[in-house]
Amino acid sequence: MNIKDQVTKMDAVVSTGAVVDAVKQFFAESASTSDHGQGGTTSDKAGMVAKMEGFAGAIAKVNGITLHHSLVEGNVSASEFTFDFDMQDGSKIYWHEIIRRIWNDEGKVIQEEYFNAE
Repeated sequence: MNIKDQVTKMDAVVSTGAVVDAVKQFFAESASTSDHGQGGTTSDKAGMVAKMEGFAGAIAKVNGITLHHSLVEGNVSASEFTFDFDMQDGSKIYWHEIIRRIWNDEGKVIQEEYFNAE
């Protein structure tokens, strides 16, 4: 499986704001995640789908999602994004992060980590 192609495809889905779809399409069932900026973790695909459904459901408006660049080395990728959202509670979210992913031989994410890029 060509990991670079998978990264390009996944980043394109994330760039549209369809984060739940990205997880459903690209995560292995046993994928784990950790958020080094906020401390949240998930231990499987179902947990990440639930987390992203909750987050996406709280977004009132997507002002912009910018993919700055991504890189791939072997089965590890890193993608740099800026997200700009208006939330249903009236708050605004604007953050810049690096998403590091480890991929398996089938082209599925087995580990994803988030790092604040500020």
